[in-house]
Amino acid sequence: MQFDRNALAAATALCALAAQPAMADEGMWTFDGFPAEQVREQYGWAPDQAWLDTVRNSAVRLTGGCSASFVSPNGLILTNHHCIASCLFDNSSDAKDYLAEGFTAQRREDELTCPGQQAEVVTSIADVTGDVMGAIGSLSGEALTKARDAKIAELEKAGCPDTEATRCQVVTLFGGGQYKLYTYRKYSDVRLAWAPEDRAATFGGDPDNFNFPRYSLDASFLRAYENGQPVATPDHLQWNPRAPEEGEITFVVGNPGSTSRLWTDSQLAFEREVRLPVTVATMSELRGRLIRAMEESDQKDREGRDLLGGVENSLKVYIGRTKALNDPGFTEKLAAAQDDLREKSAGNAEIGDPWTTVDEAMNAYRALYYPLRFTQPSGDLYGYAQTLVFAAQERGKPNAERLPGYTDSALPLTEKRLLDERPIYPWLDELTMGWSLSKAREYLGVDDPDSQLLLGKESPEQLAERLVGGTSLADPEVRKALWEGGIEAVEASDDPMIQYALRLVERQRELKALSDAQYSGPLAAAGAKLADARFAAYGESLYPDATFTLRISYGQVKGWTERGNEVPIRTTMGGTFERATGNAPFDVASAFAANEAKIDKNTTYDFVTTNDIIGGNSGSPVIDKAGTVIGAAFDGNIHSLGGNYGYDGTLNRTVVVSTAAVQEALETIYPASALVEELAER
Repeated sequence: MQFDRNALAAATALCALAAQPAMADEGMWTFDGFPAEQVREQYGWAPDQAWLDTVRNSAVRLTGGCSASFVSPNGLILTNHHCIASCLFDNSSDAKDYLAEGFTAQRREDELTCPGQQAEVVTSIADVTGDVMGAIGSLSGEALTKARDAKIAELEKAGCPDTEATRCQVVTLFGGGQYKLYTYRKYSDVRLAWAPEDRAATFGGDPDNFNFPRYSLDASFLRAYENGQPVATPDHLQWNPRAPEEGEITFVVGNPGSTSRLWTDSQLAFEREVRLPVTVATMSELRGRLIRAMEESDQKDREGRDLLGGVENSLKVYIGRTKALNDPGFTEKLAAAQDDLREKSAGNAEIGDPWTTVDEAMNAYRALYYPLRFTQPSGDLYGYAQTLVFAAQERGKPNAERLPGYTDSALPLTEKRLLDERPIYPWLDELTMGWSLSKAREYLGVDDPDSQLLLGKESPEQLAERLVGGTSLADPEVRKALWEGGIEAVEASDDPMIQYALRLVERQRELKALSDAQYSGPLAAAGAKLADARFAAYGESLYPDATFTLRISYGQVKGWTERGNEVPIRTTMGGTFERATGNAPFDVASAFAANEAKIDKNTTYDFVTTNDIIGGNSGSPVIDKAGTVIGAAFDGNIHSLGGNYGYDGTLNRTVVVSTAAVQEALETIYPASALVEELAER
């Protein structure tokens, strides 16, 4: 029951028909498929290739699940505060709470290393559909997934022989209709240069999350290093601390995480009837357990804050998705899109009936879903153990036979995440592991063989306490020794968490094989046919579902009408003080309060655009026609939460922190004169 702490579904809701060509500002477009003529027709101007190349070379993917951009020639990276909150958290202690207090590096030597973080820049995109499809041939089920994954491993290894500096990733688009090889220049040493207080970024807290007006300084700066020195980044976005103009064209460049706009009726039914209900119910309980435990002491309040923020954000996303899929008007539009595609594909023998294949796969998945989900206990320490066990077993195999995540192309990042030093709080690991095991017993049933495998004779809480209390995996040197010792060291280990992971691994592999045979393999085959159907029906000017790979969306600075009232395009920094109540989460950050008289209260704080984005776009630069950065996307409005399934340009908005507000903060609230000077460099 793992979840993404950085899940920020700043997306789009009630929609144009997902299977049909994009309308208006809809679309998260690949850089090799940018609809220049469509943009020119709508806005009278479109970027040329040189503009697109500069922007692409400036865009950064953060492996923590966010986006960013280079904004100086010295490796300086703009992103959101919530994207680096874990870095602040991991560098904090009882003596110094960087998350609460913020951080400014007065010298580059003072910048803080971010554990597990990696910055990546796309250098090329190659179509390898023919290679992968050729390997798949007429195979089906588990044989299909093995052949596909073997070919992908081969392509990734051949594309990036230098794994120190590059990373290759084959990405599946259109559900299996296309495969693209993305090559990245990677920077594994990422450090924090500046971040405001947490309350400045999270003013309004969960009540304001996915709402507008907003008063949030959700921005921070990282820096990429190589060989101990800041990297040279001649391609970067020019910093432009100006207010947005209503109606001006804007571009968002980043890595949207995932969308489901091309799903069939049975996939959406599974989401509505199975996945979303169990996710909302179990995550709500985790939130409650966390809040109760954090109330026990100031120390636990600090140590649990980062996780609680992620849980609350994700929970709000899933509740929003649930509402969207229970809206008859919305689901009728989705169903109409599927009917239209079916009708246009009728009688095409080459396409056949992939919808029935998907229906059968989803029926099989309903029986597999609970075991797959609940035999994956939560907790950082268990996560380390599971990685060590799988890696030890997989690394002994030929590259083409390994599971995704353990191939030669993926191992460097897996190793980095495993071995980077970061604090572990035992009470927090016990809580999350105990919660996940209790939910497993509840949903699987006491007498289920998987429940018995997970728990034996112990209660969820007893087992979590014993394993967390007995393991040494919080020590990165212990993890390193097991990693380097391979299968012999892992199997010989008497660490109880390692032994527990070994106990579960056979069942986890069995379930994956069943899923490949009955679900993943059939969906891949059907996805290719559905892609053919879409291209035949609507042409090839379509955007694929998001895949946490580089995309560009276009839109404009524009408000919307809410219950008969016009919502303005922007807020001002002075509005923070008017909105403040003195009580959390509407308590003003201390540096804001101390510098109130100095702050230019007319400075544009946050603003909205019609750009089409989703979780993973957090931190994406918002770029104007001139190619300069005028903000960083950090959220969506409440209407956007169904954007996983569709887009409605009349209501859905991206929420952006303006560069003007960040500049004001750098000059007045959290002074960083060196950064101000660096951002002004041409």
